[in-house]
Formats: sequence, structure tokens, C-alpha cells
Amino acid sequence: MPERPEQSAAGRFDTVLIANRGEIAARIQRACRELGLKTVAICSEADRHAPYGKTADSFLCIGPSTAAKSYLNQDAILLAARLAGAGAVHPGYGFLSENAAFSDAVEKAGLTFIGPTASSIATMGDKISAKRAMIAAGVPCVPGPDTALPDDPATIEHIALEIGYPVIIKAAGGGGGRGMRVVPKADVLHEAIALTREEARKAFGSPSLYMEKFLLHPRHIEIQVICDDHGNAVWLGHRDCSMQRRHQKVVEEAPAPGIAPDIIQPVGLACVQACLQIGYRGVGTFEFLYEDGAFYFIEMNTRLQVEHPVTELTSGVDIVQAQIRAAQGHGLELNQGDVTCEGHSFECRINAEDPETFLPSAGVVTHLALPAGPGIRVDTHIHAGYKVSPYYDSLIAKLIVHAPTRAEAMTRMREALADTEVEGISTNIPFLRALFEDDAFSRGETDIHYLEQWLKLRRAA
Repeated sequence: MPERPEQSAAGRFDTVLIANRGEIAARIQRACRELGLKTVAICSEADRHAPYGKTADSFLCIGPSTAAKSYLNQDAILLAARLAGAGAVHPGYGFLSENAAFSDAVEKAGLTFIGPTASSIATMGDKISAKRAMIAAGVPCVPGPDTALPDDPATIEHIALEIGYPVIIKAAGGGGGRGMRVVPKADVLHEAIALTREEARKAFGSPSLYMEKFLLHPRHIEIQVICDDHGNAVWLGHRDCSMQRRHQKVVEEAPAPGIAPDIIQPVGLACVQACLQIGYRGVGTFEFLYEDGAFYFIEMNTRLQVEHPVTELTSGVDIVQAQIRAAQGHGLELNQGDVTCEGHSFECRINAEDPETFLPSAGVVTHLALPAGPGIRVDTHIHAGYKVSPYYDSLIAKLIVHAPTRAEAMTRMREALADTEVEGISTNIPFLRALFEDDAFSRGETDIHYLEQWLKLRRAA
């Protein structure tokens, strides 16, 4: 192991305000305690009885139940940090985690933002500038120009013909599966452009779009990176996140099955090089489409990912602690040669939703039984008596398993799902149990379109 550089003065802090809620707030709080740091938990009025509030050193209500007036209220969060004496802010994922203006505001308030700099967030948050940066670093990208679409219809038609149909239209400032539309042929191109521009304007504040080749049978592959402020960066293996419904991930696994080390290694090293070129700090995830042995960059998430546990269990690295230590100014505790990924891991997102219609299900959890045993981990904030709010994302828990092989991990997940009981609300557990019995998924023979097709067949049966 390399000797760790001295901690930078700018990164010194002993108290972290967690600008988030739910399972990720509980996860970050645990990492802080293990590092000897104090925590400040915040909440909306709907989350006043969140269990992680009881174990935090300070617990402050910052606004009404709606996220816009609480978890997205930058002034309220910064005021809470000042009142509680926090020296750093951890944004978790979602909410303000990839907001460059918030990162900048935190730093200008004399606090440390546990994440990348505002300039890195801005560069990678705009999909056009991100693609340009990746091309410069030698990271393979989806075919299509690295410029925004013009307004001229004839020029747009020419770009689509050069790429070749089908194409996909995406919002430059988009994310989370929103602001994108597939165009199978020329006669629906302009209608798709108009609809996506308006959607992008409303959702992301900018009508800027770009166009890429739509791959027919790709898999969604991710590469996790960690970087410090001393010119060091490593990648921690890869994940497969192809099990998606409406562009939202449902199940993730690490490593991605069927991808040889000699194919993935150059891509991982290119991601590290890209981080070094843009001066990236902290953790981040490069997302790719993978088809016919080739990788195509689609975006970088400049934050902690929901699915980080599968990489933690295969790499043995506590990603949240590494993220915090990087913000403190510490150098990485490992070199690329120290990274070894062992075994196989799956994560199931357990959501408070109807398993057939997927409509959110709010209410009180009247009974909760969670699995336990070797190779089983549950990240959650709920308990019997917990009230699931209708105001936020439906994720209530993450069930993660690890085993020596993929087949053994599949079996372990089936058993863990069978032992998971949540009553009082509807959850997607029956849906997850059925998915883990599917033959094609068990064999690792799926792509990002498979789950939608599987659901259609189930409804028709």
C-alpha cells in the first residue's frame, strides 16, 4: 500500500451534514460513524420520525414534506449546516447530488462538498460536453456528433441519415431515464424532436438535445471509479445494470457476466485517464452500452450510485468511506494493482409499489422480516411501524447478496427474497422473486430491453 499523503487543510472536518433521506442517509451515517465523524441529519416534516434521526448527533427539520421546499432547498440546507456546526455536506444520490450550483454554494459557504468540484459536475452533467471529454480521453462513445442538435430541420434529417436509423434523441442535461425518445424511422423524426425538446425544457431547464445511434440489443455496463486530489485514480471492476423498466434499474450485479478481463480492462483504464484529465475528485460511475464486444459511453454519474453495494462486496472497498476520505484530502489507500474483485454479487431494489401495476404504495409497515446470514446485506431505513410517505421515491430497501459464483449468488438471492416479508404496504418483492426464476436471466442472456419484453409476456399470459 502506498503511504497516504497528509490531509489537506481545506478538507478538514469532523461533522458531516447528510443532505438526503431514506436508506442512503442511513448508509452515509454509518460510514461517518465508522470514520469517527459526527453527523447532522436533516428531514422534511414527513420524515420527522426517520430512525437515522435518532442516531445522528443533530437532527434538524428544514421544511415541508414536498422535496422542493426541503431536500431541494439549498438555502435551508446551508443554514442547517451552519446552525449545527457541520464542516462538510454529503449529498447522497438524487436531489442535489449532481447540482453544480449546490456544490459551488457549499464550497463558497466555507464547507466541503463530499463529491466532485462544481466544474467537474458541470462538464459531465451536460451530456454533450461529457461526450466531448470522453472522446478526448480515448473512451469509446456511441456513434453520433458531439454537438447539440441545430434548429434547422434539414440539417437534423441529414445528421440522422448519417448515423443511420434507428436513432435516439436525448436531452443534453438529462438523466434518470427522462428526456429521451427512440426514433425508428424518418417520418416521425421531427415530432420526436419537438416532444423531447419540450420535455427537456420542463424537466431540466434547457431544450438542448443531441442524437445518437440506437443500439438494438445492448447491455448496460458500469465502471466504478475513485479519485483523490493527488493525481491518483482507480477503477473497481464493473457492474451489469441491464434489468431496467422504463429506463429505471431494478436489479444490478457485479461483475457483468460474460465479459472477459482483456475486453474490459482497456475501457476501465480509459475511464481513469478521463478522470485525471478533468481533475475529478471522489467517486463516480461511467455508464456504457455494450453490444457485440464493443463498449459505447453514454454518461457519467458524478455521485454515489444506488447500486454501489455490489461493487463494495466484490472489491472489498467501502466506497462511501473512500468518498469521504477523498473529500478530507487523503490520498487513495490503494493502487490499481491492489484492486481485486472476487465472487459475484446481486442487488435487488425493493420498492413500495404494486408488483403488477408498479403504482406507488404509501402507508404504514405493519410487519417486517429481513433475511440474514453469510453473504446477505440489507440497506434500509424502514422498520415495523414506519410510515412510507407518498412524497418521495418508492425505494425502501436494497437487498444485496454475495457468493463465490454467479450461480451461487442467484440461489442465495432467491432464498433471501423468500425470507423477506413486508406487510401493510405493497412491494415489488413478488415481481423480484419471479424474475430470479427466469431462465434467460439466470443464464445471463439478457439486454436492456429484456425486462420490458418479459413484463409484456407476463401480462399477456
